[in-house]
Amino acid sequence: MSSARDTVLGRIRDALALAPAPAVVVPRAYRTGRALPDDERLALFTDRLIDYKARVHPCTADRTAEAIGEALREYGARRIGVPAGLDAWWLTEYHGEVREDHPDVSAAQLDTLDAVVTASAAGCAETGTIFLDGSPGQGRRALSLVPDLHVCVVDLSTVEAGVPEAVARLTPERPTTLISGPSATSDIELERVEGVHGPRTLVVVIRTDV
Repeated sequence: MSSARDTVLGRIRDALALAPAPAVVVPRAYRTGRALPDDERLALFTDRLIDYKARVHPCTADRTAEAIGEALREYGARRIGVPAGLDAWWLTEYHGEVREDHPDVSAAQLDTLDAVVTASAAGCAETGTIFLDGSPGQGRRALSLVPDLHVCVVDLSTVEAGVPEAVARLTPERPTTLISGPSATSDIELERVEGVHGPRTLVVVIRTDV
């Protein structure tokens, strides 16, 4: 005997099969083409990130390793994880243990890391959002979500003024993670709780000349 749930779902499937499929037109009249000068885009992006309680370290490309090393030392990170395709030069100012991630590393093993360092695919100044797309320098989603500290390198040249412009930089077939500050939520009394669904601390190294 089928359950009531099976009966209801069966009737829904039958109705969908019999009903003609209506033509659906999705409007795409987004406001696009917005642009800002580098200094304004950097200022807006930084303001939004700080408002989300992220730490921001602007630097030139030749100081990438120094900025990453400083951030990791500031938080006492002794063991970090990195995606397989991360630029090795970025870690030359870090002297702790570096573990390269791979699909067989479990969530429990990722939880033993003090931090993770990744690159990024794009950014949106208007919303203070960073986009990761699973490219070799960014790694899989678990790597950027489990460790408590995420040091993310963003090239200013990949930061767009608005969301449509930033999304246009992405490849739709790639897995995309959107980051707007460290992980946070509110309990029933509206008390902010950080680190529930991802890193408690987000440090963004913005390379201003790349």
